[in-house]
Amino acid sequence: AALPRELSGEQQLALVRAYVKDNFVDKGMCADFAIHDKGTGNPHVHIMLTLRPLKENGQWGAKCRKAYDLDENGQRIPDGKGGWKNHRVDTTDWNDKGNVEIWRAVWAACTNRALESAGRPERIDHRSYKRQGIDKIPSVHLGPAASQMEKRGIRTDKGEVNRQIAADNKLLKEIKARITRLYRWSKAETEKPQTQQSSLTALWEAQQQLNAPHTRTGKIRALQESAALFSFLQANGIQSMQQLHEKIADMNSRYYDLRGKIVKAERRIAILTERGEMWEQYNQYKSIHKQLAKVKPEKREQFEQRHSRELILYDAAARYLKELKDSGEAITPKAWQLEIDQLAAGKQTDTLAMKAMREDLKAVERLRKTAEQLSRQERDKSHDRGPER
Repeated sequence: AALPRELSGEQQLALVRAYVKDNFVDKGMCADFAIHDKGTGNPHVHIMLTLRPLKENGQWGAKCRKAYDLDENGQRIPDGKGGWKNHRVDTTDWNDKGNVEIWRAVWAACTNRALESAGRPERIDHRSYKRQGIDKIPSVHLGPAASQMEKRGIRTDKGEVNRQIAADNKLLKEIKARITRLYRWSKAETEKPQTQQSSLTALWEAQQQLNAPHTRTGKIRALQESAALFSFLQANGIQSMQQLHEKIADMNSRYYDLRGKIVKAERRIAILTERGEMWEQYNQYKSIHKQLAKVKPEKREQFEQRHSRELILYDAAARYLKELKDSGEAITPKAWQLEIDQLAAGKQTDTLAMKAMREDLKAVERLRKTAEQLSRQERDKSHDRGPER
């Protein structure tokens, strides 16, 4: 779990100890934790827990027990081999997957209390952006290998994904901010009495007169901007401030539509990418797992120690794929990659459409800037004339 950098080392230690005691030790678990902080801005804690309960005499209890399968009458079911059908039942609920959500929520609450006690304004949330209702694209976890390579200046595939996500989030934030400003301005203009509303024709003409450039390059740029504004108004049939406001409202709706599609595509790509990585990891270390099955019992422990990393990675990938299959998903790496390619192509189209909105926004922003300049000039004139008698 990540530790807040805003807390001191002593405060981080106190946070972890309190969390471990309240959520694990007090429930009967043995907990071993280690805080890692190399001074690189990524302090975190590893917590290792037991699954076996302790008996009153201090000895380890069993992780699970045998439970017989029963029929509709509550009777044991014969297995056809002289015994009874049965299954394993955990003796505790410590390995229940539902605990993950509970522990994450409690960790967030404990961390936020620690930050508050330290007088810090920062807060964390264990929920994903999607669950929080935030249409922001989450970055992917680099992992230790890719993280170290990136720090050494070596660009990685995951690093490239995160850089693209950061660029996409920046674009989404920028476009939204610009649309919001223009929407508020145009709405305020339409709420004025008809006689006080800015005339688009007057604004377009004034836009050409105000701050007229003197250099050849400036004049060319001003002419291009004026032509772009005229083209925007004409192409959208905008003749009044009300129509302009409606166009901006339409752009706002279009923005949300594109943003939703981009965020949805990125999230799906992240899921499929993880599946593909786990499939590759499974196949990469499958041969080591097969070798283990052929090792003689007296040499098994030595083999496991020598290949502990590979076996751990294989087990993690195998468990991930099994859970995926048990959930009803087919293991189809080629189909995953095909879907990734299709989603990436669609996302690129939507991103280009989002970027194209910038030109329309620039045109409207020129009108807004001109209206504000005229308004300032009018205020200055009124101030110079002084109060009427």
